[in-house]
Amino acid sequence: MPRPDNRKPSELRPCEIIPDFVSTADGSCLIRCGGTRVICTASVEETVPPFLKGKNLGWLTAEYAMLPASTGRRKQRDGLKKDGRGVEISRLIGRALRQAVDRRFLGERTVTIDCDVLEADGGTRTASITGGFVALVCAVDKLIRQGKLKESPIAHQIAAVSAGIVDDTPCLDLCYLEDSAAQTDMNFVMDETGAFIELQGTGEGRAFTRGELSQILVLGEKGIDELQEIQRQALGSRARHIAPKRTLVIASNNEHKIREISDMVEDRLNVISMKEAGFTDDIDENGDTFEENAAIKARAVAAATGYCALGDDSGLSVDALDGAPGVHSARYCGHHGDDKANNDLLIANMADIPAEDRTAEFVCAMALSLPNGDVKTVRGTCPGVITFTPRGEGGFGYDPYFEYLSGETFAEMNQEEKNRISHRAHAMQLMLPYLEEL
Repeated sequence: MPRPDNRKPSELRPCEIIPDFVSTADGSCLIRCGGTRVICTASVEETVPPFLKGKNLGWLTAEYAMLPASTGRRKQRDGLKKDGRGVEISRLIGRALRQAVDRRFLGERTVTIDCDVLEADGGTRTASITGGFVALVCAVDKLIRQGKLKESPIAHQIAAVSAGIVDDTPCLDLCYLEDSAAQTDMNFVMDETGAFIELQGTGEGRAFTRGELSQILVLGEKGIDELQEIQRQALGSRARHIAPKRTLVIASNNEHKIREISDMVEDRLNVISMKEAGFTDDIDENGDTFEENAAIKARAVAAATGYCALGDDSGLSVDALDGAPGVHSARYCGHHGDDKANNDLLIANMADIPAEDRTAEFVCAMALSLPNGDVKTVRGTCPGVITFTPRGEGGFGYDPYFEYLSGETFAEMNQEEKNRISHRAHAMQLMLPYLEEL
């Protein structure tokens, strides 16, 4: 079947995206798909709708309109009564591009994508989504350059394309003549993983079969891949803002701890110390629980650096002492970091406790704080008993007196074995699902 512009059935119309088309916008582009031309702009406001106030989430919305001469015959401008088709497409663009953004990292600000059709030759809604994404990334780049964002909130790359059946032939990217005569018309909105965000399909001239649907899906996926490459080419170096590797600041300068956590998250995150993030302040750990102290550290570092931060607080909890030393483990004797004095006081306080009642556990609470202040906490524990005399030369703190279920004290274990069964290792396993969501 010959197409009006002599394209192959699987061929996109010539597509060009010109970024920064509107110099006064926070982000913009002109997208041309065949005879369709759309100006897409992104405007940033330092506020959110009332229903999001105080929730530490950003928002993205969109508006779509066709200029009066965009179809060749003058179209009346929107007035008080909005064009129903325009409202429906505005909502589609907003839904689609919200999937591009992890709103937890946008801050309490709103990005509005405006899509104004200069010329319409079919596929205006899909061109608006594809161009709107480029405008969005340009606006994010400006926020980062202004220092308002530390990292990009763009989690996914979004593009859209049409496909359909014309004269019993599956075709990609329909122009107006094809669209108006199509037996089946479909619009695809997809991300870079091939997942569907929106799929609109109608049998207009006739019903379509499952086999035809499969053929159209293949065309849609091919078109999305090609459009996303065009998006990346148009963005140039700004394409680095798409799904970046996030930075995680460990609320510590302990190289061993940082290396251990880095190994556990593998290449998913860029793990750095507080010092590397430029944080040198003292943190007052005045919480009543391990979880509160971990959250205090994580929130302080995240707020100061603009990155995600992981804080932890750990200590020894002895059942016969009603949970003491607890959050005061490092300063049990009255001052911080004197392991011998802490151990001497512990053993003195347990002098009359028989062996069967000397149960205890090491506790580690971890807290992950996002830059917006959201915090997730987990608790890992390691059971054991307190011995009467110290054993082993390794470890630190209470390790010589803490006997694990294996019969060894922490001070008798090598570091690899201890790391495998420790309270910190258990906490980290519980924290990993939250880290994987970043």
